[in-house]
Amino acid sequence: MEENQLSMPTKYDPQSIEKGRYKWWLEGRFFETEGDEKKEPYTIVIPPPNVTGKLHLGHAWDTTLQDILTRMKRMQGYDVLWLPGMDHAGIATQAKVEQKLREDGISRYDLGREKFVEETWKWKEEYAGHIREQWAKLGLGLDYSRERFTLDEGLSKAVREVFVTLYNKKLIYRGEYIINWDPSTKTAISDIEVIYKDVQGAFYHMRYPLTDGSGSIEIATTRPETMLGDTAVAVHPEDDRYKHLIGKMVKLPITGREIPIVGDDYVDMEFGSGAVKITPAHDPNDFEIGNRHNLERILVMNEDGTMNGRAGKYEGMDRFECRRQIVKDLQEEGILFKIEDHLHSVGHSERSGAVVEPYLSTQWFVKMQPLAEQAIELQKQSEDEKVNFVPDRFEKTYLRWMENIRDWCISRQLWWGHRIPAWYHKETGEIYVGTEDPADIENWEQDKDVLDTWFSSALWPFSTMGWPDKESADFKRYFPTGALVTGYDIIFFWVSRMIFQSLEFTGERPFKDVLIHGLVRDEQGRKMSKSLGNGVDPMDVIDQYGADSLRYFLSTGSSPGQDLRYSTEKVESVWNFANKIWNASRFALMNMDGMTYDEIDLSGEKSVADKWILTRLNETIETVTRLAERYEFGEVGRALYNFIWDDFCDWYIEMAKLPLYGEDEAAKKTTRSILAYVLDNTMRLLHPFMPFITEEIWQNLPHQGESITVAAWPEVNPELTDLQASEDMKLLVEIIRSVRNIRSEVNTPLSKKINLILKAKDEAVLDTLNNNSSYIERFCNPEQLTIGIDVEEPAQAMTAVVTGVELILPLAGLINIDEEVKRLEKELEKLNKEVERVQKKLGNEGFVKKAPAHVIEEERAKEKDYSEKRDSVIHRISELKSL
Repeated sequence: MEENQLSMPTKYDPQSIEKGRYKWWLEGRFFETEGDEKKEPYTIVIPPPNVTGKLHLGHAWDTTLQDILTRMKRMQGYDVLWLPGMDHAGIATQAKVEQKLREDGISRYDLGREKFVEETWKWKEEYAGHIREQWAKLGLGLDYSRERFTLDEGLSKAVREVFVTLYNKKLIYRGEYIINWDPSTKTAISDIEVIYKDVQGAFYHMRYPLTDGSGSIEIATTRPETMLGDTAVAVHPEDDRYKHLIGKMVKLPITGREIPIVGDDYVDMEFGSGAVKITPAHDPNDFEIGNRHNLERILVMNEDGTMNGRAGKYEGMDRFECRRQIVKDLQEEGILFKIEDHLHSVGHSERSGAVVEPYLSTQWFVKMQPLAEQAIELQKQSEDEKVNFVPDRFEKTYLRWMENIRDWCISRQLWWGHRIPAWYHKETGEIYVGTEDPADIENWEQDKDVLDTWFSSALWPFSTMGWPDKESADFKRYFPTGALVTGYDIIFFWVSRMIFQSLEFTGERPFKDVLIHGLVRDEQGRKMSKSLGNGVDPMDVIDQYGADSLRYFLSTGSSPGQDLRYSTEKVESVWNFANKIWNASRFALMNMDGMTYDEIDLSGEKSVADKWILTRLNETIETVTRLAERYEFGEVGRALYNFIWDDFCDWYIEMAKLPLYGEDEAAKKTTRSILAYVLDNTMRLLHPFMPFITEEIWQNLPHQGESITVAAWPEVNPELTDLQASEDMKLLVEIIRSVRNIRSEVNTPLSKKINLILKAKDEAVLDTLNNNSSYIERFCNPEQLTIGIDVEEPAQAMTAVVTGVELILPLAGLINIDEEVKRLEKELEKLNKEVERVQKKLGNEGFVKKAPAHVIEEERAKEKDYSEKRDSVIHRISELKSL
């Protein structure tokens, strides 16, 4: 073991341990799937990060959970495929590249489509490299031989196949509809890419004059600039105030156009004046009313949010500038008679932050109802067939959205993405949709739009496996996948779309389980954002504390579905845990005396501590395996921490020193074997969470195989469970703790010898105490130890009772009672002053009114603490005086 000993530095330094290890794993090809038909396949496809920048803490959390699952399954003997990849991220990536070009004084139009796309591919290559570096730093066990990109050739083929198939089934159609338009990026966005914020706006009340001169009709709007596109005023057909006006005409102010008054059941008679202006090209509800009444659709804006030629004298103005000017003009004309403050919810683009404009546009849509119905039906099946959400409450969230789904606008007015496989004949205008270009391509012009990035992401679990080639070896073996790990924030964006596309095109669920986690928030529970400046770069955390510390904190810091509060203090405490593991392992290794794997022998005579630690190891293996299979990683973390820190480090290693430093060679050999066996299995259990430190320690242990990554997952060995030894050990630990507590109470250090009497309740307990007296002598340091059933009790003594044993510590030689009483009376005097000071402060009305709530809470906590300490000292003085 001499060599092993030297290869473990004296200090736990995560940077030196982690350096080069990932490269070693990749060179050993430990993460590459084997395709071994004898093994059961287990697949996870990584949620592909956008090639737009750095990975954040949410990515680190998400991928760590996946790494835990795949490392554990690999060790359990599965043929594991964890497939990496990245998303081209349409709008997000194009916006970044355009921003970069702007800094160089160039626009995408200066370059043209082809050159711009070339520039974007360069961006992709650069940022994909950064992402791979970050994956490496986190230690992710990915099979890079199968890495995919949502714009690679195979995925492009899958996208075309899906588009054409849905089109031929009349589930994709092209039509003129009101869509969400982002004037900043000049593209359509889907409903779920719109973020609603409360904005202080206004209701503008106007009177539109009737053309017959008989008066006017009052309407109110929050968007007066759209009135230039009004083509009607609508009232409820049963509204007694207005039904006589249906069919009459009003003169649209400013434009002078005559528009009709129509009756429509959609109008709410109770809201406002009961009459509404109808702008079919700028409002989704008005669009539907316009369809019912065959109204003209007048678009008054350009794609960039400026007013167009139909806006008359306002042409060229920004929409909000136009609003200010039109309000002024309408006031001067006496048309606008009241402006009322109004807080209302306004849609903003998730990508650019611009106010979204409901906008009439010709777009491509997926007809969602038939696809959604299949997905809803799937969830009525058994667990073996449906998608199982963890926690299951998220299934309701998913179904609620599916049941109320609207058609999905899939076209985007971008250059970066999957070009829509539709062509228009230059002369006839005929549309051709196909997986291949038209034969006489020179006579056709391809649709300029690209597909929503989620369209290709929705195919990710099967398009990455070689589909649409259904005979692809990977598709046949690794699809459907075992689990998807993702945040609750993209259930609608991504999870739902993968499910309905997978059902439609493969007839199967895309994954068995969906493990949902929350968001990483700061210590105060706030969302991390640039504006708050509270973001944390996971790579900086790794530089300071190591990847293992970050991974363990992220994976064990919350329960499934819950948000996680990031805490530097907690990451640091994990580093301390890792340091404890390092030091304990180093001690064990230094005492293994060059032992090899073949020399590990558990058949020798074992002490109660040996039997107990092997029993606790079995219990920990069972607990960790069961909880990990249920994705309860927080509970797994607790079980591992308690076993490693308390049982192994604090108790077993200390007890192992007795035989290791003794003369009994057989006992030494058994102890070394148990240390090696327990450490080996513990490192394997911990490996998915802390891959770097566990590999380093395991390589120094007597081991079989090349790497812990492919070592077998620990299994319970029933022959090593001894419940009686566990009970005996529990008793010994209780005795040792109680003696230490009494020593602490009377201010007697462990180095000072004491007299100790242990009074057993029966013969069985007496045997346990006599057989294990060496531990009591080692950890209680008695000058004289008396063990018996009938023992003589001294008049003055400290006592404590544990299960089956009374502990008696004679005061003679332990403490001087008079001196101890004096010391305690001084302590009581101090505590009385502290209690009085805090109570006086809390009794001061001025302080209580002015001080912040947390300061008052701190003072109340101090009062409670000082009062409890004072009561304890009073009780102790009383006890000592009665002796």
